[in-house]
Amino acid sequence: MAYPPPRLIFWETTAGCNLKCIHCRRITLADQLTPFDLTTAEAYALVDDIAAVGKPVFVLSGGEPLFRHDILDIARYATEAGLPVALATNGTLVDDRVAQGIKNSGVKRVSISFDGADAATHDAFRSLPGSFDAAVHGFQSLREVGLPVQINTTVARHNEAQLEGILELAKKLDAVALHLFLLVPVGCGVEIAEEQMINAQEYERVLNWLYEVEQAEPHLQLKATCAPHYFRIMHQRRAEERRQGQQRDLPASHDRQVHGHPHMHAATKGCLAGTGVAFISHRGEVFPCGYLPVQAGNIRRESFGDIWQGSPLFAEMRNPELLGGKCGICNFKHLCSGCRARAYGTVGDYLAEEPFCIYQP
Repeated sequence: MAYPPPRLIFWETTAGCNLKCIHCRRITLADQLTPFDLTTAEAYALVDDIAAVGKPVFVLSGGEPLFRHDILDIARYATEAGLPVALATNGTLVDDRVAQGIKNSGVKRVSISFDGADAATHDAFRSLPGSFDAAVHGFQSLREVGLPVQINTTVARHNEAQLEGILELAKKLDAVALHLFLLVPVGCGVEIAEEQMINAQEYERVLNWLYEVEQAEPHLQLKATCAPHYFRIMHQRRAEERRQGQQRDLPASHDRQVHGHPHMHAATKGCLAGTGVAFISHRGEVFPCGYLPVQAGNIRRESFGDIWQGSPLFAEMRNPELLGGKCGICNFKHLCSGCRARAYGTVGDYLAEEPFCIYQP
């Protein structure tokens, strides 16, 4: 059986980063490039492998991808191979010159992470004074050269009360999108999970808030990441609206192409790990997503296409009938599937039920 190609591939270009964020997916943090990072030649070979499989959005992430001297060459190579390229950065290394270089490389979209609506909150989480102001400056430089930029925000207890402020920040900076990431207990996130993770009831409230904002702000693309139960909430809310004769049109952010580039935002279901998404580490390891540390293969030993089509792990991720607990009997399991990484991080079983969902099937 041939599986459809992935829609999104995240490549951890390096483990090196100039920040030490307390929620990082990595446990070991490096403030420089590491000898384990894929070489330029290996990166080009990876691009060729991916282009042979399909035309997924190719997200250059990290660490901090701008730590790599060859990152814009790789972006250009991927662009010329026909891949829509996105860059995920903390923004602190972006100035006017770097912004123009990113634009020239063919990158279609940039994401910058903001973990608070103000400098005090963001800088404390990022462990670098001045990182908020530097990220704002980087954001503005990218907008000046005409690049669409989205804001990524990891929602946790430290900033849960600032969501309205983060929304206003997105509008003030002329962001094209706001993506909310719900904290997953993996990497450094394990160490802060008890203190920082919001509970299931708070998840529900945040996701219902997101639904309301999506209706009120049709020109700003909103997306919940690592929160597949948003699709269940969206289905329930729309069903209730139909019953009350208040059916709304599908928000434009769900079905439009982004600046002519399809799939840069689009999502079709909840958890896409191993089905529509893959994550490739700086060492070449392939995972279902960046938050599920169970390896499907390594591109230094076999092609990405062979891993995507032949991995037993991916085969399991693609079969919702294998889900356990209440996810296994849920009427929304094909739409949602629960966060497989959160299940793994909580109970050590990636097929277990989503532990932060209040819905009782």
